[in-house]
Amino acid sequence: MYEEVTLLRQKNMGVSSARNNGAMMAEFEWIAFLDSDDTWSEDKLQKQVAFHKQHKSIEISYTDEKWIRNDEEVKVPKKYTKSDANLYERSLDMCIIAPSSIVMKKKLYDKFSGFDEDLEVCEDYDLWLRIMKKHSFGLINEKLMTKYAGEENQLSFKHWGMDRFRVRTLESLHVEYPEDKKIVDMLIQKYEILKLGAIKHKREEEVFHYEERLNELNVIIR
Repeated sequence: MYEEVTLLRQKNMGVSSARNNGAMMAEFEWIAFLDSDDTWSEDKLQKQVAFHKQHKSIEISYTDEKWIRNDEEVKVPKKYTKSDANLYERSLDMCIIAPSSIVMKKKLYDKFSGFDEDLEVCEDYDLWLRIMKKHSFGLINEKLMTKYAGEENQLSFKHWGMDRFRVRTLESLHVEYPEDKKIVDMLIQKYEILKLGAIKHKREEEVFHYEERLNELNVIIR
């Protein structure tokens, strides 16, 4: 239908594998993502291209978004508010940047080896944080993408205890940036939440593991 489009088909190996293979095949300087449950506004890419032409040192940008549930627009929770202020600190708690809002240089994607294919969820949280430690994100503060939220088959609805995946990224960042107390503080918050969940579900081995790690982290911040 579109002669300029190359369609890549592969067996289901997860969203990270699909994105990574697509990026690997990309032939141009910039890449963008569009998940199956999202849509772009007609002028999204145009506005992001204009932004990067004006801000040549910035190699990655994202946009605001709107959410649709049951065919009606719903208010996006305040915690997902898009702002340049304290982006890194706010992103430590959860991913506030939708992959479908991103435009980035392919060489930047390659530099960080793309999405972690061992993470079935929180792979975007992982990649954005790794990039944020070394690069600035540009924000086009307009709702240029739409997320159709609330479908039971979405990955965020399939996994309990999403913080189990986030602490993996935080632990990795802690090894690379041991002096960053914000990472330690967030790890403590996440492990406290996971410990309460393990206590509730009577997972004694997990409770012991989380308590042990909390003791180690609390020593660091003293």
